Amino acid sequence: MISKIKKINRPVYLDNAAATPLDARVKRAMEPFLEKDFGNPSALYKQGRGARAAIGEARKKIAQTINAKPSEIIFTAGGTESVNLAIFGVVRSSPCLFKKGTEAHLITTAIEHDCVLKSFKALEDEGLKTTFVPVDSCGFIDMEKLKKSVRPETVFISVMMANNEVGTIEPIAEIGKWLRILNLDRQKRGLPRIIFHTDACQAAGFLDLNVDKLGVDLMSVNGSKIYGPKQTGFLYVRSGVNLKPLMYGGGQEKGLRSGTENVSGIVGLAAAFELVQKNKESENKRLGFLRDYLITKLQSKISGILLNGPDCVSLKDNNRLPNNINFTISGVEGEALIIYLDANRISASTSSACNTAVGDPSHVLLAIGRTSKQAKSSIRFTLGKMNIKAELDSLINLLPNLVESLRKVKGL
Repeated sequence: MISKIKKINRPVYLDNAAATPLDARVKRAMEPFLEKDFGNPSALYKQGRGARAAIGEARKKIAQTINAKPSEIIFTAGGTESVNLAIFGVVRSSPCLFKKGTEAHLITTAIEHDCVLKSFKALEDEGLKTTFVPVDSCGFIDMEKLKKSVRPETVFISVMMANNEVGTIEPIAEIGKWLRILNLDRQKRGLPRIIFHTDACQAAGFLDLNVDKLGVDLMSVNGSKIYGPKQTGFLYVRSGVNLKPLMYGGGQEKGLRSGTENVSGIVGLAAAFELVQKNKESENKRLGFLRDYLITKLQSKISGILLNGPDCVSLKDNNRLPNNINFTISGVEGEALIIYLDANRISASTSSACNTAVGDPSHVLLAIGRTSKQAKSSIRFTLGKMNIKAELDSLINLLPNLVESLRKVKGL
């Protein structure tokens, strides 16, 4: 039997990488477009014009925040759709697919979100060639192997900006700079330009997304990770990059995302994105302190505990998201920890929320060198703006006793 542990006085939510609560300010911005200004943005009458103007203002706000043009912002129903539009949109428009004797080649990393990995697998099934570049034990892409993976027929590279499971921040600007030089050389040789995409869904609340500094051609962001509404997102598409749509209809969003626009969601997305980007510096410092505090305390109180991802416990290294903590704890099952923590009103996760129902070990943890057993003994805590130190103290007081009890059950 698991020893009974005293419950804490308030629920503690530590799974902000999976979803964040809607910011009250974002909700207020959305409300007029749910009941009053509900018109179809394509309509010519007043309600339609008002809705259309609101979308235009949201597009402008996002563009200014990432140093882009409003015309380069395409609204989508979340990060997954944004990523799919980037990948399939580029491939479907690539001339390499239609020239006899040539084929398109795509490159990504082994630790991407499933929306990237499964899109690549689907294209493999269609006969395209793909390369999954490995990462090191901290989750950083192997730059030399990335460079060696490029072929004459390579048309697309996708590298996530920050990993959702272990918090690794990838060198996107370095990759962008390298690709700019490489593409100039490829142009002289008559080779296709390589389009560079980054999945910035986990990074949007913490990192600078200036697209020119990053050197990206495409960038995906969603609302549910930044205190905005779920099923909202956008794809930045640099001018001159050609895409084919995933769906057809009324031609909204420059013909790339047909369907009546989610006006309230778009307004909420823009408000949320503007807020997190504006406040990221101070919030990063606050969360970084809490992250380092939790890591240090748990490492001192639990034996057989390994930190997954970059091993920094200081923001000076700037190589791990300030809200991410991922541990492997020997002798316990991660799912068992989640169940007992939930019984004590603490919410955490074992990996990406999209993979939890499957039960397979995390592909990210396997890619950084953890065994299947270690991966299944892992737990992730991701902090958010509502979390305070007292909540972490509740976890620190609870988790060591819980781990000890679970180990005793297994006779360890």
